[in-house]
Amino acid sequence: MAPKKDEKPATQEAGAAEAAPNKPKAEKAAKKAKKEPSKKAAKEPKGDGEKKDKKKKKSAVETYKLYIYKVLKQVHPDTGISSKAMSIMNSFINDIFEKVATEASKLSRYNKKPTVTSREIQTAVRLVLPGELAKHAVSEGTKAVTKFTSG
Repeated sequence: MAPKKDEKPATQEAGAAEAAPNKPKAEKAAKKAKKEPSKKAAKEPKGDGEKKDKKKKKSAVETYKLYIYKVLKQVHPDTGISSKAMSIMNSFINDIFEKVATEASKLSRYNKKPTVTSREIQTAVRLVLPGELAKHAVSEGTKAVTKFTSG
């Protein structure tokens, strides 16, 4: 008798389970319909992000051209620059950057420090750039770091 009682609830549960799948299917479909717009809404920002990523991919090669132009206009507002001259200036800045960064990296390794700080950069600039140019670069660098830390 006890097993029959167990069987009845089992059959009732089975009946409920049989009836339940029909309702959950409808509920699941309704939930999916509700979820799909939210998924699309969630995807829409990603779509915008993808468009932004595509824009970034167009300018994947980073250059100093804009900054060179701005500095040129500060120094000589009426003077222009050709694309070939701009390319040469960009290559020059990339070369100097690489030399200073390599030297700063070596300095930090020599001193067994894991971080390249402004001190290593300053020393690297003194080692890489000649004479008066190094002095001006250190002066401008110190001024930039002071401005950055104060603001």
